Amino acid sequence: MQYANNILETIGNTPLVKLNHLTKDLPCLVLSKYETFNPGNSVKDRMALQMIEDAEADGRLKPGGTIIEGTSGNTGMGLALAAVIKGYKCIFVMADKQSKEKVDILRAVGAEVVVCPTDVEPDDPKSYYSVSKKLGKETPNSWYVNQYDNPSNCKAHFKSTGPEIWEQTSGKITHFVVGVGTGGTISGVGSYLKMMNPSIKIWGIDTYGSVFKKYHETGVFDENEIYPYVTEGIGEDILPLNVNFSLIDGFTKVTDKDAAIYTQRLAKEEGMFLGNSAGAAIKGLLQLKEHFTKDDVVVVLFHDHGSRYVGKMFNDDWMREQGFI
Repeated sequence: MQYANNILETIGNTPLVKLNHLTKDLPCLVLSKYETFNPGNSVKDRMALQMIEDAEADGRLKPGGTIIEGTSGNTGMGLALAAVIKGYKCIFVMADKQSKEKVDILRAVGAEVVVCPTDVEPDDPKSYYSVSKKLGKETPNSWYVNQYDNPSNCKAHFKSTGPEIWEQTSGKITHFVVGVGTGGTISGVGSYLKMMNPSIKIWGIDTYGSVFKKYHETGVFDENEIYPYVTEGIGEDILPLNVNFSLIDGFTKVTDKDAAIYTQRLAKEEGMFLGNSAGAAIKGLLQLKEHFTKDDVVVVLFHDHGSRYVGKMFNDDWMREQGFI
C-alpha cells in the first residue's frame, strides 16, 4: 500500500508545468514550479516544516509550546499544519492588506490571528513586525519564528526546491525567476542552482513600494522607495537576512495593476488558478524577454493558490475599485 503517514510527508516533489499561451512570444521554454500542490497550497510549507524541525532539534521550540509569527498568510498555513500534527498552538500576526480568505483559512486550522495596520513604519509598535516580536517575548513557552532572518528558511529550499528543479530539468535550466519577499526561496534555490552550474541566472521579481531592486543595484536603502502597495507576498520595506543579494543577477519591478491582471490571465488563459505573486512573476518574466534565447530553459516559481484571493484579484468589483479594469 502507498500512503503518507501524515500530511507533512506530502510536502515537496511538486510538478513542473509548461506555460503555453502567455509565453508564446518568448523564444525559450518556460516551465512553472507549481507549488500549490503542497498540502497547504503554497511553497511556504517547505520552510515552515524545516524551521519547526530545526527549532525542535536545538530546544527553541519545546513540547506544548506556542508558535508565533508575522505572516502574509502562507507561512502561517505551513506552520499551522505542522503545529496540528506536532501538538503546538499558533498565534499569527498579519497586516490588514492581506486577503480576508487568508485570515479565515488560518483560523480554520486552529490558529489565533491578530491583524495590524499596513500603513505604519516597520518599527512602529502597531506594525506586524513589532507586534509579533512583542508577543514572542510575552507569551510563556513560545517561539518567535522570524522567517525573514531564520536561516532554516533558505535551508529548506537548498535541500528540496533547488534539487527538485535541477533534477526535473535534467540540469538544463538556464534561468530561475521568482518573487522575492523573505528571500528564502530565491536564496536557497539560487545557491543550489549556482553550485551546480554558476552560469544559471537568478532573477528576482519586486514590486513598486519595495526597496529590493534599488538596493541590489546601488547598495542604497532608499526610504523614499517605500510606500503601501496592493500586491501580496513579495517586496519588503526591510532587508531580511535571508535575501542573499550576491546570488541575484537582477530584479525587475511589476506594478500592482499588472500583477492583478496577470493573476486573472493565468487562470483564464493557462488554466492556472494561482495567487497574486504568480501574476507578478509571469509579468516580470515577460519584462525580461530580451534576456532569453531559443536554447534557454526558464523556470518560474508560482507560490500559492487562487482560492486565497477570490475576494480580491478574482473579484471584478474589487478590480474596478482599484482602477485595474
